[in-house]
Amino acid sequence: MTKENLWLYILRLLRDEVRYGYEVRRLIDERFGFKPGRVTSYRVLYALRMGGYVEVGSEEPSKEGPSRKYYIITEKGEDLFKKAEGFLTNICKKLFQ
Repeated sequence: MTKENLWLYILRLLRDEVRYGYEVRRLIDERFGFKPGRVTSYRVLYALRMGGYVEVGSEEPSKEGPSRKYYIITEKGEDLFKKAEGFLTNICKKLFQ
């Protein structure tokens, strides 16, 4: 349920606040205990963006290098996350009752 569902972890992090790509990858490791591949989180962010679940809020210069894209969860992304949350809650109830 980790790498195959990386979109869930990303949407969860974006519900807290606007974040840039590398920060998403780092927080997945810190908060959820696994490291997605270097490009994997960016691929998922791109797919979420193309699906209308996240959008780029701003691109700001970084002290360390090129500008950073800051991602924001959209209303459509919030709805998707809530549906996934309900689905997973229902599965857990069925499995652990």
